[in-house]
Amino acid sequence: MADLITLLIVDDHPVVRDGLRGMFRSDPCFEVLGEAADGVEALALVERLDPDVVLMDLRMPGGGGVDAIAELGRRGARARVLVLTTYDTDSDTLPAIEAGATGYLLKDAPRDDLFTAVRAAAQGRTVLSPAVASRLVSRVRAPGNEPLSTREREVLALVAKGTSNRAIAVELFISEATVKTHLTHIYGKLGVKDRAAAVATAYSRGILG
Repeated sequence: MADLITLLIVDDHPVVRDGLRGMFRSDPCFEVLGEAADGVEALALVERLDPDVVLMDLRMPGGGGVDAIAELGRRGARARVLVLTTYDTDSDTLPAIEAGATGYLLKDAPRDDLFTAVRAAAQGRTVLSPAVASRLVSRVRAPGNEPLSTREREVLALVAKGTSNRAIAVELFISEATVKTHLTHIYGKLGVKDRAAAVATAYSRGILG
C-alpha cells in the first residue's frame, strides 16, 4: 500500500503499548513495526526497523523520551517523532520540542485526532495540541517588538492546522517559495527555529488561539 505509514510505539507501560497497537492495527493505513519500553531500546529499534513515525512517551525508566529524540536527531534518523504522553507541564513540553519532536499530543486525545497527527507527522508537518502549547507560556522567550503581518498570521494559522507548504500555497494563491519566505520571517520575529516551536510560541503569546 503506497500510503502505508509504519510506526514504532515507545512506552514503558505494556497496557498502553497493547492499546495503541490494537488501535493502529484496526486501520490498514498503519503498520506497527515494533515496540520499545524506553528511549535506549527505541534508538536501537529505529536503527533496525526504520519506521516513518515514532510514538514517544517522555518519562520512562531506563531512558527518557527527550534524550532519545535528541539522539535520533544527532544520528540523522528519518523517523519523525510524535510525543504521546500524559505530561503537559512546562518542563516536559518545551524540551521535547526543542529536542526535535515533530508533534506533541496528550494520551487523552481522541483516536481520530491521533490518526490525523500521525499522518501529519509522517509528512513532516507539525501537530501541536493547543492545550499543550498553552503550557509553554512561562518558558518561551519574551516576544519581539515586530508584529506579524496579516499574511504571516494567515500562514501561521494554516501551519498550526498541520497544512503543508504546498497546500498553504494553493489556499492563499501564492507560490511555495513565497510560503517558505513567510515562514522564515515568522521564525525570525518569534525567535524560533522550526514550525513546531513557531506554533507553540504563537499560542502562548495569543497570536493563535
